Amino acid sequence: MKVDYHVHLEEGPYSLTWWRRTAKALHFFPIEAGGMGRTERIPRDPMWIRRIHEAMGSRILEGAYSPRWMDLYLYRAKELELKEVGIVDHLYRFREMRGYFERYIDLSGSRLGRMQRDWLDAVCVESLDRFVARIEEERERWKKAGISLKLGLEADYFPGGEEELSCVLSKYPWDYVIGSIHFLDGWGFDNPETKHFFQDMDLERLYDRFFSMVMQAIRSGLFDIIGHLDNIKVFGYRPDEQFLSPYYRQIADLLAERDGATEINTGLSYRYPVKEACPAPHFLQILAEKGVAITTSSDAHFPDDLGTGLTEARIELRNVGFHSIIGFEKRKRIVYPFEE
Repeated sequence: MKVDYHVHLEEGPYSLTWWRRTAKALHFFPIEAGGMGRTERIPRDPMWIRRIHEAMGSRILEGAYSPRWMDLYLYRAKELELKEVGIVDHLYRFREMRGYFERYIDLSGSRLGRMQRDWLDAVCVESLDRFVARIEEERERWKKAGISLKLGLEADYFPGGEEELSCVLSKYPWDYVIGSIHFLDGWGFDNPETKHFFQDMDLERLYDRFFSMVMQAIRSGLFDIIGHLDNIKVFGYRPDEQFLSPYYRQIADLLAERDGATEINTGLSYRYPVKEACPAPHFLQILAEKGVAITTSSDAHFPDDLGTGLTEARIELRNVGFHSIIGFEKRKRIVYPFEE
């Protein structure tokens, strides 16, 4: 069973980098799929400029939930012979949840706070109701193509925010919810614009704080999947493996004890400097030893990234001793044994 359970329709912020990356995605797909036509070399003639201008204009006006944009994800899923695709969105994308983030991230007058306020203004632009409605509307079309489309959510966990988050999660028909950590003490540590903060950190104390929050998220019982278990390594700053190994074991033990689940998430391996999937190989080995349930995720933010690295991820899972992966429906776990 080939599944991708961590797929985003977009994130922002809406910069020239985003514009170029979206144009690249459009060029990945053939014209019959709704793309600009696959080519190894982007042309530079006036007609091409006109065509990409029109395509990007449509993309911006129609938004990420348009059938035309979602068709590219469906086309790629069929190419890769995926059987289940879970589309999620970050909780901070939704205007209804802005107050939740304002309570827990640094939006002060400091340099970091100003930067993060600008970022939140840029990404918190969508409606949670609209997102849910669009994925629900798409299910039948994907089913006819032989793919089960799942409705997911990636929700940031903050200690103290459990009650508020639980209330939101109970209002919608999720197939699953991913719990993730992107902020430590108000600092968005995976933002390239703030990575210089790592240079002044005591890494052992930082990782202790991060893994403590991971364990709090597991104990909260709010999530079906605990996402990218060690994404704090995003820019390559980390203590040695001897220091990290006891934390890996504590988290694996806790997941096993609570019947929790996680993912092998390839996003950092192709989108960030660390060039390594989550969790790290030794961490993955320990999770396998403890029998922790796991699924496969590309953390795609564009349609051409769908499924990236998942063939290698499935091989790695087998090699370290996993015998199955999991899926979800209406927050009920489904086990898919590896084919012999």
